[in-house]
Amino acid sequence: MRSLYDFIVEPLGDRYANTKKIGEKKLILNTKIESWKFVNRFAVVLETPLAVKTSIKKGDIIVVHQNVFRRFYNMQGKQSNSRSYFKDNLYFVGIDQIYLYKSNDTWKSFGDRCFIKPIKNKSSLENRKETPYTGIVKIGNNKLEVSRINPGDKIGFKPGAEWEFVIDDERLYCMKSNDIVIKYEYKGNEEEYNPSWTISS
Repeated sequence: MRSLYDFIVEPLGDRYANTKKIGEKKLILNTKIESWKFVNRFAVVLETPLAVKTSIKKGDIIVVHQNVFRRFYNMQGKQSNSRSYFKDNLYFVGIDQIYLYKSNDTWKSFGDRCFIKPIKNKSSLENRKETPYTGIVKIGNNKLEVSRINPGDKIGFKPGAEWEFVIDDERLYCMKSNDIVIKYEYKGNEEEYNPSWTISS
């Protein structure tokens, strides 16, 4: 059973990531289905589309849009699945809903997406923990490589471009290539910023 244009996937784990283990105890982070921040974004590919040529294979882990596994309240106040729901914990995912995939234990960007690590703000005059609109390229793509922007480079990006993901206990910003507007030279004192809540115990 294969779709023409969509991947068929199942969640990697539960549909929502509502709990966090701290030591031997489990902390409940969320009890509402409306909160997109707690929706699981990791899926396992069961089938690839027939009409789309892709580097993603069956069995790969992918990072998807937060609405794929999300549940909603309809006009009657009843819980309902997203339009991606197929049946029996299976979901359709379009190519525009995929941002990252893992193949051979390596994360690779999908399409025109890239992932940026924020930098710690060392200014004593600002009450911000990270330097605004600045980061380090963690996962690039072919379009950035053509512009000589590679993983490890310090870049500046457009305000509002950052979309938060937690990948392997690291908080990263997902954005498109054209959201990056400048490549900086390293000063040597930059420090990546990763809040403690992203680290699972």
